[in-house]
Amino acid sequence: MNIIDRRLNPGGKSFANRQRFLRRARAHVRKAVREASSSRSIKDAGKGGEVSIPAGGVHEPHLRRSGQGGVRDYVLPGNKKYIEGDSIARPPQGGGQGSKASDSGDGEDEFRFALSDEEYLDLYLEDLELPDLAKRQVTGAKSVQWRQAGYSVSGPPSRISVPRTLRHSMSRRIALKRPKQDEINALREEIEKLEREGGQFEALVAKRKELEHIIQRSKRIPYIDPVDVRYRRLESNPKPIAKAVMFCLMDVSGSMNEHMKDLAKRFYSLLYLFLNRRYEHVDVVFIRHTHEASEVDEQTFFYSRETGGTVVSTALFKMADIIRERYPVDQWNIYAAQASDGDNTSSDNAVVLGQLRDVILPICQYYAYVEVGMDDEEEQPGAGEPSTNLWRAYRRVSVDAPFAMRKVRHRRDIYPVFRELFARRPEGVAADGAQ
Repeated sequence: MNIIDRRLNPGGKSFANRQRFLRRARAHVRKAVREASSSRSIKDAGKGGEVSIPAGGVHEPHLRRSGQGGVRDYVLPGNKKYIEGDSIARPPQGGGQGSKASDSGDGEDEFRFALSDEEYLDLYLEDLELPDLAKRQVTGAKSVQWRQAGYSVSGPPSRISVPRTLRHSMSRRIALKRPKQDEINALREEIEKLEREGGQFEALVAKRKELEHIIQRSKRIPYIDPVDVRYRRLESNPKPIAKAVMFCLMDVSGSMNEHMKDLAKRFYSLLYLFLNRRYEHVDVVFIRHTHEASEVDEQTFFYSRETGGTVVSTALFKMADIIRERYPVDQWNIYAAQASDGDNTSSDNAVVLGQLRDVILPICQYYAYVEVGMDDEEEQPGAGEPSTNLWRAYRRVSVDAPFAMRKVRHRRDIYPVFRELFARRPEGVAADGAQ
């Protein structure tokens, strides 16, 4: 029998060897993937591609002697300068990285290779999860979990239980007194002995009839009968599926310039990619707000150019209305992620804080606030609080609430902040507050 493996290997290379290499160099590859995210466009956030890792980070396996100690002589061909006992100076740095010309030194170029979309996403979204998922009651379970549930007399060949089948076969053969092979062999030896000794003819005929009878009986009672065959039976049990909804609230008012909007969109594109990749039953609700808030689709959320004034509370009221209409609190895990530049109408801050404390946080599993700003912004020296009024309002939220705040000033900060907000935490450990 010839077995031909026709599975496609990425890049024409051995798939097993490729996976083995990724496991060895996983830390360096993971770091390269996360650094590459800052230079990618939004639409390419979840696509594979080339990454570079330092050549020194790839440690190839090698064989060596297990013994220690002793005297060993080495022959180094081509040596005309050094003798035994001389110290060899370390060569100067240079070459390999292409930073500047050098007349000496050696090195190695960075190792570049391509990652598939699956490999890239596995490394990109490693160790991330929605906090406190499935704490609320769930309904309408669709997943099925199979478990062993005894044996049956019918089933596919792949589920035949050989031990149980042989046990039933033995019980049946004992009950029907099926002749054993040892008995048949012993009777044949007696017949051969009588034939050699020339014994009585009547005894020989009787033995031959007895042998014929037990052979026929063994044929009528087979060693394994179809009634003996048993199959492992599997039973399906409904498995509850936690239903969750993520509300994405984005400020698109006039105070949000293109740089800030780009940071917010990058954060939400990463969040959307993470939810679609890791969870099957998660709804995503997109809400854009200026002085008014509206629920929009994905295309409008990321690419619409609408702008206006700033009233943050409209987004929170819109979120509460949608929850009442479509997402009962006793059946859904509710999450929210808000991105804003921190500017808000002064009279609206008290309304925002009251709506957040009294309505949103009591029904939320987790609420994340990301404040975007310019790359050259700095905190006021000696100031006890950040400059934006929305940040100061959110600082009053209780530390025990499922609430976290982070700041982002550059696209290179998006992925680290995202990991801080959605990193997998030990059970019972809540997300920390402002940073």
